[in-house]
Amino acid sequence: MLPLLLLAGAAVAATPLWVGRFDGGAGGLPAGWTIEHLNPRVPPTEYRQRLWDGVAAVETTAVKSMALLVRQLTVELESTPVLCWRWRIDAPLLTADLGSKAGDDYAARVYLSFSVPPAALDLATRSKLAIARGLWGASVPDAAINYVWDNKHPVGTLRANAYTERARILVLESGAAHAGRWVSERRDVADDFRRAFGDLPARLTGLAIASDTDNTGESARAGFADFHFVARDGSCAFP
Repeated sequence: MLPLLLLAGAAVAATPLWVGRFDGGAGGLPAGWTIEHLNPRVPPTEYRQRLWDGVAAVETTAVKSMALLVRQLTVELESTPVLCWRWRIDAPLLTADLGSKAGDDYAARVYLSFSVPPAALDLATRSKLAIARGLWGASVPDAAINYVWDNKHPVGTLRANAYTERARILVLESGAAHAGRWVSERRDVADDFRRAFGDLPARLTGLAIASDTDNTGESARAGFADFHFVARDGSCAFP
């Protein structure tokens, strides 16, 4: 029986876990996703489904705006730690600077939130999280990774967010060289979390996308498509 059980486990791991398949003709928001508008003083980024150069996608339009399009999820990163997706931008932002609060904007970003057991966090971190949740609500995660399309920093740059060290920024695309077309990404989320936060026990709890321009006052348009998780030795399953 043991070889059969191992084969069954391998088959499950080899099957892509889809967490963001969109309807190119639906308009509106995709099922299971909601807009999280954190600051009522700032206009929300707009989201809609569309077919974009043959890709069923979510289009984001930001004009001096910020809001996340969010879905809750549970993914076993032990078996399927690799996140695959496609994205595109019209152009990078001109005045963004991930090192400052005034420049903390991105033409496109993919946001992963994590839950960490309280016992694994020190008292200072737990206190800071409590304050943040008092200001912004219970949705503030214990830790977060932002994969971003930046305007100027080198690909591979990893830094704390300008507002909180509990969110880390990882630059996957930078500048305008790949703007105006779909770009495929593949990231080992478990490895990226260890690189960002060390060997903390953590559970992936949410996925969000955004175009974010409230700090710079600029405009941006981006597209996102085909989010799925695969095993480390699995291939991304782009249509």
